[in-house]
Amino acid sequence: MAEPNRIWGDTCSKSDIVINQGPTAPLPSGIPTYTVEIMNLCVSGCNIAGIHLTCGWFSSARLINPKVFKRLRYNDCLVNDGKPLINGGTISFQYANTFLYPLSVSSVVCT
Repeated sequence: MAEPNRIWGDTCSKSDIVINQGPTAPLPSGIPTYTVEIMNLCVSGCNIAGIHLTCGWFSSARLINPKVFKRLRYNDCLVNDGKPLINGGTISFQYANTFLYPLSVSSVVCT
């Protein structure tokens, strides 16, 4: 595994956040659902806050707790209400839409 690119002195980088998502059982209405897991895999034991994802016009037919995940504006979604995701921690949610949204980390804050 390659060492993530780090700026000298940084304790973490956006490559320390790993996103996995995959299909789950559809809603009774037949709308596909997906489970998303967002993990802090920082090797230096860091907590990471202010996790923003590129997410397009993300929307869901299933309500998502906005403290877990919310779209702020086009292509900007906030994870965990901006609070730190502890080292080794995972936050997950499910959404329902006719297609899977590509999600990737756009910015983080090392804490």
